[in-house]
Amino acid sequence: MANHERNKKMLMELIKLADNSLCADCGAHDPEWASYKLGVFVCLNCSGIHRSLSSRVKSIKLDYWDDKLVEFMKSNGNAKNRALYEKAVPPYYYRPQESDCVVLKEQWIRAKYERMEFTGETKYPPLSYTTGFYEGMLWKKGKENAQFLKRKFVLSEREFTLTYYNKENESKGPKALISIKDINATFQPEKIGHPNGLQITYQEDDHTRNLYVYHESPQEIVTWYNAIRAARYAYLKTAYPTGRDEELLPKITRNYLKEGYMEKTGPLQKEPFKKRWFILDSQNRKLFYFKGQLDAEELGVIFIGTEKKGYSVKECVPKHAQGNKWNCGVMVETPERQFVFMCEQNREQKEWLDAIKQVLSRPMSPQDYTTEANMKFKR
Repeated sequence: MANHERNKKMLMELIKLADNSLCADCGAHDPEWASYKLGVFVCLNCSGIHRSLSSRVKSIKLDYWDDKLVEFMKSNGNAKNRALYEKAVPPYYYRPQESDCVVLKEQWIRAKYERMEFTGETKYPPLSYTTGFYEGMLWKKGKENAQFLKRKFVLSEREFTLTYYNKENESKGPKALISIKDINATFQPEKIGHPNGLQITYQEDDHTRNLYVYHESPQEIVTWYNAIRAARYAYLKTAYPTGRDEELLPKITRNYLKEGYMEKTGPLQKEPFKKRWFILDSQNRKLFYFKGQLDAEELGVIFIGTEKKGYSVKECVPKHAQGNKWNCGVMVETPERQFVFMCEQNREQKEWLDAIKQVLSRPMSPQDYTTEANMKFKR
């Protein structure tokens, strides 16, 4: 009969090893579960995904382990499995983190272990995000209403464009021709109200435009996401031919540092407060505000520079508040003016202060100076 305490001790020693101390799939610290079919150590959330794929999982601390299974885990482990199942992951393919949504983590796990896309043995048919061209139907939210309608999208890496059509008949031409240069894609399941919801953002004239889309198939929407990342990576390699992957990969797509509702007053700080949806894009140092969280275009945008350049953020209590329902104030100061916002709770106030301070503390790049100058010129 297996020695239960001895086997548990051996497993606890195994997860102290550097490679095993992080979840094999999302990188979460201190995984307490394991797939004894694959021989990998995973976190609680990823263990649930493995279980749904009929992969056998056990708790390291709570379940019974016999000698044979412990030896299997000892002879495998995260590093050995990564060398096999992640041998040929394209540099642009997004590897989900602990905080990412379920659809990204599930499809990453399925791509690795079920479809075995990254073992280096898949040759035909080519994977959708490696061909440089992808097209299909996505459900897209209307610009002026909340209705989602099917629209055809075409992604061309050669042209560096994403095109979509209002009708399936393409003879009338595209509704929008979007340059890959300024595009961003980020999953927003809660915001869009669909587990496969994707927000696509791009520049249109002087405005930032948002498209909200989803697909019924989790695999299809993640394929679209990585196809966009593949095209963005190809563009960045062209735009920055001497750029190294460690410099370019963070620029492919990004999640926003902070989003949420705050109340906003006008430049005199005497105007009535109005509820607005804010998005902090830390990479571009921009704080956008919208009338609603699913608006296609922003009402305004604030550049966040550095303290040396005259930018700051602090708690505040407005003197002439009108119409505000919330009481936790945030003041953002720029060289041109002060912006006063109100948060509903102290926790949200602290989160906004911390997020904006994070942007303020980061040195400005040459591109940031150009962005700042362009925004001042437009005013």
